[in-house]
Amino acid sequence: MTRRGWLLFVALSVIWGIPYLLIRVAVRELTPASLVFLRTALGAALLLPVVLARGNLAALLPRWRPLVLFTVVELAVPWVLLSDAERRVNSSFAGLLVAAVPLVGAMLARLGEGHEPLGGRRLAGLAVGLGGVVALLGLDVGGADAFTLVEMALVVVGYALGPRVISRRLSDLPTLDVVAASLGLCALAYAPVGIAQLPSAMPALPVVGAVVGLGVLCTALAFILFFQLIAEVGPVRATVITYLNPAVAVAAGVTLLGEPFTLGTATGFALILAGSWLATGSARRRAQVGRDAGADGAGAVLPRPASVPVPVESQHPDEASNARATYR
Repeated sequence: MTRRGWLLFVALSVIWGIPYLLIRVAVRELTPASLVFLRTALGAALLLPVVLARGNLAALLPRWRPLVLFTVVELAVPWVLLSDAERRVNSSFAGLLVAAVPLVGAMLARLGEGHEPLGGRRLAGLAVGLGGVVALLGLDVGGADAFTLVEMALVVVGYALGPRVISRRLSDLPTLDVVAASLGLCALAYAPVGIAQLPSAMPALPVVGAVVGLGVLCTALAFILFFQLIAEVGPVRATVITYLNPAVAVAAGVTLLGEPFTLGTATGFALILAGSWLATGSARRRAQVGRDAGADGAGAVLPRPASVPVPVESQHPDEASNARATYR
């Protein structure tokens, strides 16, 4: 990859690996509803002006039903459940469980229309990934009770359903516009409860920093960088950050919050990521990787102008699911 591609890749691997740590810090003084409201309001305030400046908002209005559905399954429900769960579990534990999203996405892709048959590699990947989840839950549940585990399971399912809504119902629209509008809708929906539950006193500085980091870095800036990364290195290579984000989540939780690095964490991490890689592989992806490798004769993709991003919808469904699974 180009130097610019590497910089974008590393930046996104870190930015989309730290939301779990920031959520863990923020819920010390904020309710889940208040946190979701503040995060989405900040993200929408930064991204919606971009959409309005391009004049694309009107194109979203006729598609309000799938837009609302995407907002519910990808943002409104998972973010509040994840925030509530992280009041009881470690950020590294939450990050590893969310790493199972590609596994669920692979299973959903096989059940939907136009699905590809499950081959030996994918079946092995699902088995390995499931083994990682079992190892994580069996060896280190992170203090989670049954209710918390159900919350995390719903988060994973919601994150896996969101990309399918876009690919089936909103694929002809710019994804950045869809995300900006969804953030705005989510902020409006949570405003009454979120504002009412805000603390009477100013939260501690780390909590304020966590909220700003979630809204500005992990939401608005991250999506802008993500589409620049796709334009720079192509959709296939961009999805590799999916497999690095959990490592960053674990490292951040262990080093910055003093969370334990247990046998369950190590075993679950290795198996979940290996299973995700196997389960989401496809012949088309391997062919695309081959084309990428030969694009310039030296294993690097010829860069495209950053002003013309490659739509995520142009990816194979597995690749799109993996790419969007990084957005948390």
